Amino acid sequence: MNFEFSDEQNLLREQAHGFLAEHCPMSKVRAVLDGEQSADLELWQKIAEMGWTATTIPEEFGGLGLSYLELAVIAEELGRAVAPTPFSSSVYLATEALLLAGSTKQKERWLPKLASGEAIGTFAISEGPSRATPANLQTAAQGGALNGSKAAVPDGDIADVAIVVAKADGGDGASLQLVELDGEGVSIRPQRTLDFSRSHARLTFADAPCEPLGHPGEGWAHTERLFDRAAVLFAWEQVGGAEAALEMAKEYAMGRYAFGRPIASYQAIKHKLAQAYVKNTLARSNGYYGAWALNTGAAELPLAAATARVSAIQAYYYASKENIQTHGGMGYTWEFDCQFHYRRAKLLSVNIGSEGLWQDKLVTALEQSNAA
Repeated sequence: MNFEFSDEQNLLREQAHGFLAEHCPMSKVRAVLDGEQSADLELWQKIAEMGWTATTIPEEFGGLGLSYLELAVIAEELGRAVAPTPFSSSVYLATEALLLAGSTKQKERWLPKLASGEAIGTFAISEGPSRATPANLQTAAQGGALNGSKAAVPDGDIADVAIVVAKADGGDGASLQLVELDGEGVSIRPQRTLDFSRSHARLTFADAPCEPLGHPGEGWAHTERLFDRAAVLFAWEQVGGAEAALEMAKEYAMGRYAFGRPIASYQAIKHKLAQAYVKNTLARSNGYYGAWALNTGAAELPLAAATARVSAIQAYYYASKENIQTHGGMGYTWEFDCQFHYRRAKLLSVNIGSEGLWQDKLVTALEQSNAA
């Protein structure tokens, strides 16, 4: 079975790579990191004009109706460029949540706006440093009003709409609530994370108007399914970042001389780069499996998603870390670009659950697969 991308999808990759090389150089990332802006919204609008935000949205809702394979290709190139945009929050999470659990009316209202980039969406689940579960959720909705608080919501300060995980009586103990963030009862406080080229915010709700997304008591099941789908797309973003970090390290090692020879010729450097290459190759292989499972709706998606997620987290972190080490003392300084991949690798490693959580999911999926 051939899991690799088709010629058409590879052509899309080349176009995306060229577009981002022109419109998202590292200077753009640094401008967001150094400046006061939360994201590069000019780049976001250009991305929307390219149709990337509409990739998997059905044509009846203003989208392109393409497959998840095309979206995986785009995710890889966005990861390679370390793009400072709300793409993952709006496309992998908010859009997918609407596609998964939204009513026809909700889809008709929001999907065309998300497809065109007119609206930015996000997904809010965390309430504190502990792992979110139905048992420890405090945010609750009653009578169309939402009360509670969500922490470190990605792009929460620039999003127009949020899908909020709230507790529910009965069922699986959770519900999904759709909240317009410019409405009454919503307080937004920006929060800084390690990677502040991607914005985050604390959202506080005080009788904020909300409407259920799907049926109450099914919210946690929808969240689990959503995260399995998003994990594959995040994995491809991490694969792109890992390969860019390895390329950065290789170019520096080949051009940096010590004792009359390139440092790339020394065994210690060779081993670092070779190990990064092995991890990246494994992550890409697992990414193909995940993309296939996501695109076909295969029953193996939970297993494929967890496998892709764990290997991609490990590959990106290792490549970004060794990129800094290969650059030596200079790699640690603010002036060098190594920091961008390290920051993004750490951020992406926890955005929909930590590596430990996904390792647990992987073990559970393997046990269920073996039992079947």
